[in-house]
Amino acid sequence: MRLGDILVAQGLVTQDDIAAALDQQKVQGGRLGDLLIAAGKLKPADLQAIMEEAPTPPATVEDTGLAITDLLNLALKAMYAAGAETTSAVADTLKLPNRVVQLVVDQARDRKLVEVLGAAGLRITSELRFALTEKGKQWAAEALSQNQYVGPAPVPLAEYRERIERQRITNERVDRDAIAAAFADMIISETFVRQLGPAINSGKSILLYGPPGNGKTSVAECIGNIFRSVVYIPYCFEVEGQIIKVFDPGVHQPIAQNAGEAGGGGRVPALRREDFDRRWVACKRPFIVAGGELTLEMLDLSFNPLAKFYEAPLHVKALGGIFTIDDFGRQLVSPEALLNRWIVPLERRVDYLKLHTGKSFSLPFDELVVFSTNLTPKELMDPAFLRRIPYKMEVAGPTREEFRQIFNGVSASRGLESSDQVIGAVVTALQELGGMQLASYQPKFIIDQVLAACKFENIPPRFRADLIALAIGNLSTEHAPAIGAANGAQASN
Repeated sequence: MRLGDILVAQGLVTQDDIAAALDQQKVQGGRLGDLLIAAGKLKPADLQAIMEEAPTPPATVEDTGLAITDLLNLALKAMYAAGAETTSAVADTLKLPNRVVQLVVDQARDRKLVEVLGAAGLRITSELRFALTEKGKQWAAEALSQNQYVGPAPVPLAEYRERIERQRITNERVDRDAIAAAFADMIISETFVRQLGPAINSGKSILLYGPPGNGKTSVAECIGNIFRSVVYIPYCFEVEGQIIKVFDPGVHQPIAQNAGEAGGGGRVPALRREDFDRRWVACKRPFIVAGGELTLEMLDLSFNPLAKFYEAPLHVKALGGIFTIDDFGRQLVSPEALLNRWIVPLERRVDYLKLHTGKSFSLPFDELVVFSTNLTPKELMDPAFLRRIPYKMEVAGPTREEFRQIFNGVSASRGLESSDQVIGAVVTALQELGGMQLASYQPKFIIDQVLAACKFENIPPRFRADLIALAIGNLSTEHAPAIGAANGAQASN
């Protein structure tokens, strides 16, 4: 994890600031943070806050929160299954400080579980190489039979809970400027902004409803782009000897490792290893979407009976961020059943999960839950359930002026020249098409179809009445033109 990456992600400095500090560092040396402060680009208090927010690494075996037996299991599995031969190699696998792993290796030597093979290189400072003894191989095999997890050491449950509380999503204030920046590519009304701002800052659940094609999913994605804070996600945590994986490269976005690279191949220095617990990954606040495939089982821990460890459910991976349930009401599970599962998490901000051993444990439920649906609130559930979602916002179709702005914006991005005459003809045609309501998706749909028709006709991209009519006809199967049906039937005879 590089300090520059976090500073840029938090909006405290720019990439240009980092590049200038790196150039200066090449000449006079020094630490990146000190150079940025000296240049007036970074406040000392901000740098101190970043350093204090990062998880502190364990200094002793006791500080890991794990029993020595568990650490021996992890270390010997790393040597047996991952081929780690040196203390530093084991430390890289377990993401623990070298000095802590050295204490674990010393314990393994005392117990005759490992033996020294020799130096890893020819230098005087070269590390010792270790190999498992027969007793050590038996120990590792037994550890693998308990679970086949090989990787970063887990953090204790208590430490994970404390971290969730520490980086609550409500700690970050979202103002008008932040909303304006996140929604820069969308047309939204002032009324909607005044509804959305308080809802986001509350950290409580939001229901976005309205007819399809007006950007509910896009609104949810923009909400995910509002937040700037860096959060720390554990690779995994431990409960009653059970390992539960949390960090998922498929859904979590680590702070870009090349964010601070400058011209000439310079790289932003990392936070010193002794300053940061590498069992945690610095990430953007998670943004996770679940659609019609969501089931109640997906909201529980997933135990792999072969590997014998757990995968955290999606809403746990979303802690500290945004969990969007898209197409709410279209899941295999009913809205009532889903809300029944989340009555306690949504109201008391705590969730209870159960291990296959029968042991239950709790986690703070700190995330912004966004429900997105094409159905009306009354169609979804009764008022008793609906009141558990405190913020309800209709994402309605655009006004005629908003439709014009969307149409002009999409046209310009596609290299087409639109006019009030063209837009007026489109709106009139839509109204004639069974009184079809204006929708935000229609401009892109129509323009893409016009461009495809121009390509087929081998003519320069432009709006033409007949091409617009064909595009609008494709908006609905009820009104699609029956072109060539008779000829097609005749050709097949």
